[in-house]
Amino acid sequence: MLSASFAACKNDQAPKTTTPATSQTAAGSDSTATEAETAPETVAPAPEIVYVNSDSLLNQYQYFKDVKARLEAKGKRMENDLRGKATSFQKEVEQYRQTGANMTQEQRAATEQRLAQKEQQLAAQQQTSGNQLAKDENDEMKKIYEKVEAHLKKISQEKGYKMVLTYTRGNSAILYGDSSLDITKAAVKGLNEEYKASKASSKK
Repeated sequence: MLSASFAACKNDQAPKTTTPATSQTAAGSDSTATEAETAPETVAPAPEIVYVNSDSLLNQYQYFKDVKARLEAKGKRMENDLRGKATSFQKEVEQYRQTGANMTQEQRAATEQRLAQKEQQLAAQQQTSGNQLAKDENDEMKKIYEKVEAHLKKISQEKGYKMVLTYTRGNSAILYGDSSLDITKAAVKGLNEEYKASKASSKK
């Protein structure tokens, strides 16, 4: 546009001379061609509202997969520990059933009290373990949400998004979204890059 305006100023200031019609036509064609070459390309504006598929995002987010594996391993250890203690307790109960008839009343009372306390301790441990695992899962999901939220805020500022919606098949207010508005892949790529960089820095 600046070059076209500059050329127009030059034509206005140039002395007027009589030129053949063919020369004027050729000049007009050249000017039109120049303007066409210098005209800026039209760039489609970035969408203001986009969405991510939360299921796909979490399933492909390496940090989420690592957290899930860690929690599952912890749950497995707790389960094995409780199972071992429960098995040991059942053996003690079975032994008492077999030998209780030969015990004195005081021995039976003491044994039954001890077994009742063990049973209560097992139930309490099971409850505590379940609560702890649920708390750990809740804390980790909160961290994941904060990381995803921060990353989406960052790319929204870079891309000019005004809103990022979340989509989950069968459990979402979005019934349809054009695939051009789906930024899940880009979000996953960025999140995994950030996670990889944070792991590398923590090892130093």
